[in-house]
Amino acid sequence: MAVLPPDPVFSLRSPDMGAVNSVCFQENERLLAGTIKGSVFLWDLQTNRSALHFEVGSEPITSLHHTSDRLVTQEKGGTVTMFSIGNSSYVKEHSILGNHLGYCRSALYMNTSNTNEQLLFYPCEESSIGVLHVTDSAAPTQMLVPDDPQLPKLGSVTCFKPFDCASSLFLLAGYESGHFLTWDISSGVMVDVVELATDAMAVDYDPITNRGIVGGASDKLTTFSYQRPSMQLQRGSELCIKNPGVNCVRIRADQKVFASGGWDGRIRIFSWKSLRPLAVLTQHKQGGVMDLAYSQQPVAMWRAPIMAAAGMDGQISLWDLYN
Repeated sequence: MAVLPPDPVFSLRSPDMGAVNSVCFQENERLLAGTIKGSVFLWDLQTNRSALHFEVGSEPITSLHHTSDRLVTQEKGGTVTMFSIGNSSYVKEHSILGNHLGYCRSALYMNTSNTNEQLLFYPCEESSIGVLHVTDSAAPTQMLVPDDPQLPKLGSVTCFKPFDCASSLFLLAGYESGHFLTWDISSGVMVDVVELATDAMAVDYDPITNRGIVGGASDKLTTFSYQRPSMQLQRGSELCIKNPGVNCVRIRADQKVFASGGWDGRIRIFSWKSLRPLAVLTQHKQGGVMDLAYSQQPVAMWRAPIMAAAGMDGQISLWDLYN
């Protein structure tokens, strides 16, 4: 007898929120949602009510990141805004005007061994990537520019993933051309370029298992790994999905499963070890699933870590995939 997929433990909705573009947890008991209208909603997961919402701009919020003392938003068009935590609210510190016509999400790197090092990677004009020091606004923004004349025409950056390997920080970046560049951030030097996926929109990589996953406009998910210590990217196998189009892929921190959010509103859960499909979650009936996020620790209401899914149907579904 087939095991039926689980139901969500809860769905967060508000008539003022509308379509949700991005989500992130603040610690474990709060969830932030960035909307297509340019607003941020803060949800209290002890009461499952919206405790606060405010406008950032008129463009969709493509990415949200929360540190211990700051909120970072990215709008479509590339503008990045920093907020500090005030008296039960968020206070705008400053913005960096973007010039990115695509839909690439920013990525936050937090060094667990050095809490003062927080780097935001965000897309810039043409093929460039900005590297911003979140905790030190006076530090100059580093620019990663693929200016090697032997490189193919890359187009705009579409996705990236920062990661640690052998005590060094690397950034994997995908481009419109289907090429993926690996940067050594400490030296600002490209260490590898390979054509991996022509329609990439989302990437995640786990350095512990040395395997990553790429999703995009096609009906396939592509795996990859690195040949160490040269850090040469190697293409792996392909996983077929029923309907084309993937907005996001997320590997859970325990390396047990990974999930993809599809244009068809489906959340597909796979075993990370075997890559075998485990479940298809169909809570979002209308519109795509735009983003996924995992709580780092159990959420008190459900006594389990929770996965949150942002839907264009105006709801955020919450899932307990451990039980």
